[in-house]
Amino acid sequence: MAKERVLWGVGSARALRVHWALIELGLEYRSERIQSRSGETETPAYRRLNPRGKIPVLEDGGLVLCESGAIVTYLAETYGNGRLIPAGGAERAKYFEWVSFISMEIDATTLYVLRRHEALPEIYGEAPTANAAARGYFDRMITAAARDLEDGRRYLLGAEFSGADILMTTCLDWALAYRVPLPEPWLAYRERTTARPAHGRAEAANAVP
Repeated sequence: MAKERVLWGVGSARALRVHWALIELGLEYRSERIQSRSGETETPAYRRLNPRGKIPVLEDGGLVLCESGAIVTYLAETYGNGRLIPAGGAERAKYFEWVSFISMEIDATTLYVLRRHEALPEIYGEAPTANAAARGYFDRMITAAARDLEDGRRYLLGAEFSGADILMTTCLDWALAYRVPLPEPWLAYRERTTARPAHGRAEAANAVP
């Protein structure tokens, strides 16, 4: 009997990452369409699944996995057969370098500050100095990282699309939603990644009901 695969979460950039990875890999799954700050992540049943009360969460048979970057990497390693993550060597090391950079320097250090204090000040409070610093740091980091695209590569690791591209694209979308300017190489890169058929299908799967 095939194990059931369930993804909990819609309506967020981080949930989109997992929908996208599942669809890129052609994996069947059931979507539990719960949202952040809706009360649905606060129920005792969901807290037993994820005591942190966050989305997304993947159930894959007996495995319960949180954190979108970890889930995308797990899916790639377990089901990718060479897709979404390099098998080894320098390319694999670069994959993890990009994932760490995106998760820490782009997402957590900059965009999540704007998420809290510009998009949701009624919950987290206003912090104009922190917002300005986050915008400046984002610009410095994304501009420096654009140099990696100067060799004409199609995706972050070269010719092959990977889970790192999923994470980066969702962060670029997030930045544009907050009216954060992007260097031209990143705009062209985003056009390539979002043109993939799986991206459009993932956006539909992640849409708020």
